[in-house]
Amino acid sequence: MTAVIRTAREALRGRRPAAAVWWEACAVGRSVRAAWRGPGRERDLVVQSLKAAGAALLAWAVAGVWLGDPMALMAPWVALVLVQATVYSSVRQAGEQFAAICAGAVIASAAQAITDDHTGALALCLPVLMLMANWSRFGRQGIYAATTAVFVLASGTAVSAAAVGHRVGQAALGAAIGVAVNALVLPPIHLRDVRENLAALARESGDLLHTVATGLREGEWDGQSAAGWSSDAARLGRRLDALYAARSWSRESLRLTSGPLRRLQGAPAAVPPEDEDQRWSRVTGNVTALTRTLAVTVDEHRTPKAPEGPVLDLYAQLLALIGDACHAEADRLLGSSAGPRREAETETETTMEELHRRLQEGLREQGQGAARTAVLGTLVLQAENLWAEIVPEPDESAGQ
Repeated sequence: MTAVIRTAREALRGRRPAAAVWWEACAVGRSVRAAWRGPGRERDLVVQSLKAAGAALLAWAVAGVWLGDPMALMAPWVALVLVQATVYSSVRQAGEQFAAICAGAVIASAAQAITDDHTGALALCLPVLMLMANWSRFGRQGIYAATTAVFVLASGTAVSAAAVGHRVGQAALGAAIGVAVNALVLPPIHLRDVRENLAALARESGDLLHTVATGLREGEWDGQSAAGWSSDAARLGRRLDALYAARSWSRESLRLTSGPLRRLQGAPAAVPPEDEDQRWSRVTGNVTALTRTLAVTVDEHRTPKAPEGPVLDLYAQLLALIGDACHAEADRLLGSSAGPRREAETETETTMEELHRRLQEGLREQGQGAARTAVLGTLVLQAENLWAEIVPEPDESAGQ
């Protein structure tokens, strides 16, 4: 399989449109496999998409088949767009959309009464409604005022109070069905996203620390390597932003959803506390500072220089152990068995003491210079901060 992918990659090299289609197809394939394997973001998207389609079909069946409405367009249209990412957002947007639809229907009817011509009514009301679409009270639903006016006037039927009330009633029916389907059929609960983003942040932090440790240990790092580490640290920042967004979604997804339905759906009982977000925010900041310090040391236009010799190997060993602790934290967050960690903690504490001792020896005997000493002190401080955040004291971790 790997050979096939490599062959396809070589064949598509230099062909941007074809390559873009290929990589998009690969991304779709990965999403399909992830949705098939088990619960996750991809499966949640499949469920929400099927729920939206089901809500629209149900609204059409009620309005068009059961009630026999020959123009039952509004109900399935509104139901389709109101199956949102959370029940709360469905309810909120239902109110905003219903207000926009009412405004569009009323203003379109008034324009028709003034001009007595469908084209003239559209020319009169659409500029006003598009301006209203930007009103913050409508949220993101303001555009429905203009589209409702188009539906009302383009249908060719006479515009009357009864017709306006009919369309508003259809919109209310669709909104009720969309909100009910979203709230009662597998309500979207985004607790899993917080845990997955935290675990990914921990694992990616560990990966970066291992990469830096390998580069320092092998001595084959330069400005390009340091720039790559800084780029990876920037991706950690974006992962942190995704974590904050997931936390916000998780809080909102618990609003207006009942406990029995959440248990029936098998949603996680709880998410890691918000203190975890702050802790990994500090870890991300320290990793970013560490990579920035290393990038400065290889800049020929800057004074600070990287430390050399055995002390740098010792520092690389320390970063690798901290990276292992990050991976253990990722496994813990995902519920995997991390195994005993006391041995690793003892080894790292011993390494830290050895690093301090070797640094003092370097200051007394090796004479590495003020610039290298300053850099080494900064790197040691950042490593100590990382270890303090990733491996709390036993009395603190016992309560978690």
